Amino acid sequence: MTPLSWTIVAGLGLINLIAFTAHARDKRAAIRGAERTPESRLHLWELLGGWPGALLAMTLFRHKIRKFSYLFVLGVIILAWAVGISGLAGWMPTGE
Repeated sequence: MTPLSWTIVAGLGLINLIAFTAHARDKRAAIRGAERTPESRLHLWELLGGWPGALLAMTLFRHKIRKFSYLFVLGVIILAWAVGISGLAGWMPTGE
């Protein structure tokens, strides 16, 4: 892997850690009745690439798994990433 590739992987790892932590903290705040993290901020971390970390936290902590409007936006974000990655993969040279 090139240094740029490692930088991208490390950056996505950090974003996923932040997304995971943000969801965990929001769940804890919900239980305690404390001030919550705005959904727009949670979605921002997902959009930046943290959707796998967000999904893991949502599953582990059973957080926001029944809220259709939240899941719909998350689904759109995941779909956008899938389309973007597949488009990028089709654009990249194959090495031939």
